[in-house]
Amino acid sequence: MKVHLQVEGSPSRVHDSVREIAAAGADGMFSFEGPHDVFFPLVAAAGACDLELMTNVAIAGPRSPVHLAHSAYDLQMYSGGRFRLGLGSQIRPHIEKRYGSRWGKPAARTAESVAAVKAVFAAWEGRAPLNFRGDYYTHTLMPPTFSPGPNPFGPPPVLMGALGPVMTRKAAEVADGLLAMPFNSTRHFAERTVPAIDEGLRRSNRQRSEFRVVAQAMVAVGRTRADLAAAIDGVATLIAFYGSTPAYRPVLDAEGWGDLQPELNDLSKRGKYAEMRALITEPMVRTCAVAGTPDECAAGIRERYGAHASEICCYFPGYTPAPADVTALVSALRSTPPPPA
Repeated sequence: MKVHLQVEGSPSRVHDSVREIAAAGADGMFSFEGPHDVFFPLVAAAGACDLELMTNVAIAGPRSPVHLAHSAYDLQMYSGGRFRLGLGSQIRPHIEKRYGSRWGKPAARTAESVAAVKAVFAAWEGRAPLNFRGDYYTHTLMPPTFSPGPNPFGPPPVLMGALGPVMTRKAAEVADGLLAMPFNSTRHFAERTVPAIDEGLRRSNRQRSEFRVVAQAMVAVGRTRADLAAAIDGVATLIAFYGSTPAYRPVLDAEGWGDLQPELNDLSKRGKYAEMRALITEPMVRTCAVAGTPDECAAGIRERYGAHASEICCYFPGYTPAPADVTALVSALRSTPPPPA
């Protein structure tokens, strides 16, 4: 199983972060669209390492597919073919109030963004004239002046982030791979995600071997009681944030905790973050994330995703794990055999 770790977004920390990720033995790194630009750290990393690079995720809705295509194409060229474009949808309040963009039918819109980016790539590669006409995007003009021409490393793969079955099915219909949401559980992944993948691939007439599943996991890792307690606390805080979002309630529903979602949502609106964290128990952390020693965390990830995912993105939210623990976790995960084709 390939392992990817999150690179720091701050320009002052990127190069140190890249060195730490490489030292841990990871196969690649991913950037997160949070307080910093999602593409810039990967540009800096591309010239400082030979690891795989991925946005996880760039928010598609507020961006033109042509802008996304240019960023991805240039990163693919600069990195020597090591880049993948991961796209996601976000939720309505952020799209409308943070990005100042329009909201509506996120699964259809994100899937169309993926298809439009691929159409732009095809035009640049000389495979087809640009004539993309969708419900949300129209691209019909690409004069030679604005075309970079064929990429010597080929166009980068386009992956799509998803949690629910509709978005997951759309990803399996149009994208090159799925970025499975880190707020998940073994039951939710098996009962909702996997069937949606299979249905999407059936609709696109593709085999599992033609579609890459990249799992994601919140990891609370520690080998001492104090380290593990700090890790569980950090992960629990993020679980409370995810759980407050109505769109993410199905994960809680799958485990019988759905009634907690409205309470978390109400507390979040009133800024009661400590109270939100207090509602998340250790069993919830161990169900919606993985927790324990490096070997125990690796075993939890294998149990949840090993039969379906060939790669894993590990998050360490709200705490800083010991470097030796991260290295041990990466080593344990890399020894996991890939799923059968």
